Amino acid sequence: MRIAILSRNADLYSTRRLKEAAIERGHEVRIIDVLKCYMNINIQNPSIHVKGVELPAFDVVIPRIGASVTTYGTAVLRQFEMMGVYPLNESVAITRSRDKLRSLQLLSRKGIGLPVTGYANKPSDIPDLIDMVGGPPLVVKLLEGTQGIGVVMAETRKAAESVIEAFMGLKADIMVQEYISESGGADIRCLVIGDKVVAAMQRQAQPGEFRSNLHRGGTATLARLSPGERSTAVRAAKTMGLNVAGVDILRSNHGPLVMEVNSSPGLEGIETATGKDVAGNIIQFMEKNARQSRTKTRGQG
Repeated sequence: MRIAILSRNADLYSTRRLKEAAIERGHEVRIIDVLKCYMNINIQNPSIHVKGVELPAFDVVIPRIGASVTTYGTAVLRQFEMMGVYPLNESVAITRSRDKLRSLQLLSRKGIGLPVTGYANKPSDIPDLIDMVGGPPLVVKLLEGTQGIGVVMAETRKAAESVIEAFMGLKADIMVQEYISESGGADIRCLVIGDKVVAAMQRQAQPGEFRSNLHRGGTATLARLSPGERSTAVRAAKTMGLNVAGVDILRSNHGPLVMEVNSSPGLEGIETATGKDVAGNIIQFMEKNARQSRTKTRGQG
């Protein structure tokens, strides 16, 4: 197969591993910086160009689109879809998963466990918003935040009111969630490919820190999942429409709770912690499923 990897940095671990795994299995690979692409949108022959040259035909496209370039990145991916190229994850699914509020609403509609979450627009709603999620301690999150940035824990009502007022004063979109104390600063990252979890790691926050992100100094170890946790992770990925996803789960007293579904999960931490060839599994999935024009949405939405 001729594979295009949309990535802004060819040296990133995940990008390198996907390229290596594809080449090992006999495929042709090209890494393309999505921001260097520009598009010719027409009825008969839609195309994508880079530096004055039209890109050749590809069989498959693997999107590794960063959150900061979601809008343009998914537009380019949508163009590939319109050209009949099979995407590992579709543009509509990526856009859906990047909207934290929408993704939680979709998961809730499917009956998938979540932390109790509140969302409001006006400062006058703050007291009821705090009560809605069970009062302090609680977590305040920027809707646009990634890798633990823009996530604050408020341990008292006064602190919660101050943090929420500050974010609202900056016109920032936020949501407020209950704090799951029994998780002990740990969460589970489940790597879902197709209809199964192929690897899972437990991320543990540093002492005095509640965010378990590896970028924030968290540590990762192999995780053993219960059948319920596996089922929850797969259902969450399918609800978003993602073929490959990193599903973050908290272990609570009332079962697994989904925090987030990531459409471009990093591979370094989970391959290191589990010893699993996740990149190879992704390429194998594409070999079995990639068919020209098999994109469900064909660039719609």
